[in-house]
Amino acid sequence: MSLESSSPGGRLSVGSRGWVWWLPFAAVALDLISEAALGGREPVSFLLTGVPPLVAATRGPRGTAVSVVVCLGLQMLMAWRRPGHFGEQHHVALYVATFLIGVVSVLLSVQRERAQRHLIRANSVAEALQRTLLRPVPPRIGHVRAAAHYTAGEGGTLVGGDLYDVCETPFGVRAIIGDVRGKGLDAVQAVAAVLGGFRVSAHEWKDLALLADRLELSIDRNVTRTTVGDPELFVTALLLELDQDTVRIMDHGHPPPIAVGPHGARILATAPALPLGLKELSPVPGLTTLHRLQPGEVLVLYTDGISEARNSDGDFYPVLERLTEHFRGTQRTDPEAVVAFLETDTRNWSATSEGDDQAVLAMALMSATRS
Repeated sequence: MSLESSSPGGRLSVGSRGWVWWLPFAAVALDLISEAALGGREPVSFLLTGVPPLVAATRGPRGTAVSVVVCLGLQMLMAWRRPGHFGEQHHVALYVATFLIGVVSVLLSVQRERAQRHLIRANSVAEALQRTLLRPVPPRIGHVRAAAHYTAGEGGTLVGGDLYDVCETPFGVRAIIGDVRGKGLDAVQAVAAVLGGFRVSAHEWKDLALLADRLELSIDRNVTRTTVGDPELFVTALLLELDQDTVRIMDHGHPPPIAVGPHGARILATAPALPLGLKELSPVPGLTTLHRLQPGEVLVLYTDGISEARNSDGDFYPVLERLTEHFRGTQRTDPEAVVAFLETDTRNWSATSEGDDQAVLAMALMSATRS
């Protein structure tokens, strides 16, 4: 059974009827077939006592109560067909047992629906918060076209330990992509601290090094470092600034960006510094590297969930080679096509359906997207 949503009246809808949904019908059918096969020589109506709990597992209180009435009616009918059996002591005990089990099943059904309604509300709130935290990237930010894809490594979640964002600032279009060490709530807390700091400070600090310092401060102030959580938490990140046909990059221990165009793909060299959150180990600020994007090139940022995806032979996903092979010679390269390719290609490459978080952010200058 899959739970889809709750209706305005508060009742829950069943998205698909799995095998559990059909068990009550199977139990009743088995009882009736056994009764017919044995010709009433042996009492088999006791099988019906298990029907109400099965109904309670997939249906509401009303349906469970109806099943109790139906089962009691069938038990009494089977006993009545055999002269002198209707009022026998063991039959009366069976009626009472079925009724009591039915009452408990109705109460369990009420509790199950209450728990499901609470879960739906909790999931709705969690989904809204997670989408606010890692909001969709608009297709155009200033003079930059952009596209992104995110897959959380833990099933059933929308946000894990990877992060990205793009915004237009007085200093040009700025972007961040990062990967938090670890998973779970500690990682989500760090993602919230970094993204919150970036969305405020990216508009205020002209120098990328000063922006990185503000992100360090945001991590120190908003992320709890305990032995219970992760005392060595840090965030690998790239900070970028796109202005005209150039891109400035500050690398804090993250995989370097790749420029993809008709000629293939090339890695943009960076000057790696320590990840965010480890500034106390080295107070020396990171260095900014400057690169010029060639006409038709798309800037690709990704997390190690992409580059460390393994196939059945244990080989890592070769990001540079796959991008070069796919896009070399193409007349037009755009962010949407690059993101769609990496999403599909890494999924086909990976030997498992779940693993590390995966994030891809692709950007191109508006003038550079024309062939």
